Amino acid sequence: MPKPPPPPVTVTKAIAQDVPVYLDEIGKTTASEVVTIQAQVSGQIMERHFVDGAELSVGQLLFVIDKRPFQAKVAEASANVDQARAMLELAQADYNRIQRAFKVGAATREDVDTKKGTLDSAEAQIKATQAALDTANLNLNYCTINSPVAGRAGARLVDTGNIVTANMTNLLTIQRIAPIYVDFTVTERELPDVRRHMNARTLQTRISLPQTPGEFRTGDLSFLDNSVQEGAGRIRVRATLENTDRYFWPGQLVNVRLVLETIPQAVLIPYAAVQISQQGPYVFVIKSGDIADQRHITLGQRQGDLVVVKEGVRDGETVVATGQLSVTDQAQVHVLEPAGTSASAPGTAKAPATEQSASAPSTEASASTAASRPVEEQK
Repeated sequence: MPKPPPPPVTVTKAIAQDVPVYLDEIGKTTASEVVTIQAQVSGQIMERHFVDGAELSVGQLLFVIDKRPFQAKVAEASANVDQARAMLELAQADYNRIQRAFKVGAATREDVDTKKGTLDSAEAQIKATQAALDTANLNLNYCTINSPVAGRAGARLVDTGNIVTANMTNLLTIQRIAPIYVDFTVTERELPDVRRHMNARTLQTRISLPQTPGEFRTGDLSFLDNSVQEGAGRIRVRATLENTDRYFWPGQLVNVRLVLETIPQAVLIPYAAVQISQQGPYVFVIKSGDIADQRHITLGQRQGDLVVVKEGVRDGETVVATGQLSVTDQAQVHVLEPAGTSASAPGTAKAPATEQSASAPSTEASASTAASRPVEEQK
């Protein structure tokens, strides 16, 4: 009986590259500042000086409330100040006269005390009327409503001509989206690693939209909550992105990759080359003479279409990429030349360099954090 031919396989070489150790999570974008504009005085809206959705600067004029009632209050308070000042001058003159009369015996001590009380009352009246004038001026200033922050205006909540009530009527909501926050959570099991690396340096995050996982923006991890969420076993963390191009919008669900550290010169092979047995993951390594050597390996994290091999394969060794089901340990194989790609660097376009291809989460990883864990953890 003729001997069967060696099974055909395709092969690839293990490569060594710097790769990140990361956590993949789902997050939500939020504005870094949210301000609800309210009227601080009651009156009629006379002017509006912005359009819905406009980019606003600090101090930009938004609304003007009818100033006429408040201008009248200022004039009235100013007149009261002048009147009180005149009464103070009169009380001061009366007090000076009664003192001179008292010195020559023409007035009693009771007369002096009476005039002194009148003088003190006039001085207090000056302070009261001045405070009323300050309040009237403040209310007049409140008729002009300016933006307290730089941000994007939402839809206006009142139109010109409406009557607004002080500290009750919402006029507009402004959200600052540059910078923007990305809130997400990590498990309490991952918390010690996150804290340890945060203490060593500022951690980087790579944020992408689910529909475009290859396009990401980087940001710094800026906040770690002070308690684990009860019942959920997760803790809230936050990344801050510059977002100067307004790529992200408040309220979006995004993919978050939190980079904890970088492993220098980690050995990588295609994830498709890994097989699973009762003893754990293994690959076939091609030795001289096209002999397949079955190697049990220890896996690290997925890096796109590749996976880190902690033990079992060295940089530059040739592993079987496809056709493993027909291969047995220490048997000869027929190595096929891959079409269109170099056998020495398969998946080069998807190799996890420290830039975009290394950091952009795969579709599986964006849907579930399980894809970001080593294979042995998934088991």
